[in-house]
Amino acid sequence: MGLFDDLGGVLKSVLGQDANASTSDLISAGLAKTNFGDMQGLLTQLQQSGLGTQVQSWLGKGENLPISAEQIQAVLGNEQVQQLAQHFGIPTDAALKLLSQHLPAAVDQASPDGTLQS
Repeated sequence: MGLFDDLGGVLKSVLGQDANASTSDLISAGLAKTNFGDMQGLLTQLQQSGLGTQVQSWLGKGENLPISAEQIQAVLGNEQVQQLAQHFGIPTDAALKLLSQHLPAAVDQASPDGTLQS
């Protein structure tokens, strides 16, 4: 069982989502518990923090540029990371790792035409 499977299992059990919920839905549900409100709020903050190139690569066609746990920590701040980690029921370092590994694909999945779907 890979990290993605673990992520899906942990998040789905925590969020009460069914097995068909996408990673983007699961991340969005966690973000709803923060000051960002949703994935668009997080993407806006990432862009304003100098990570617009990464965000654009996730929204556009082609390869998704990576984002590090450190970059996410710098943008979200301790309080937001702690809120997400608490919501997911995992340690903060695991929440950062989860986001860094799955956020690019989740945004890509949620924006099939280059625009984030609500």
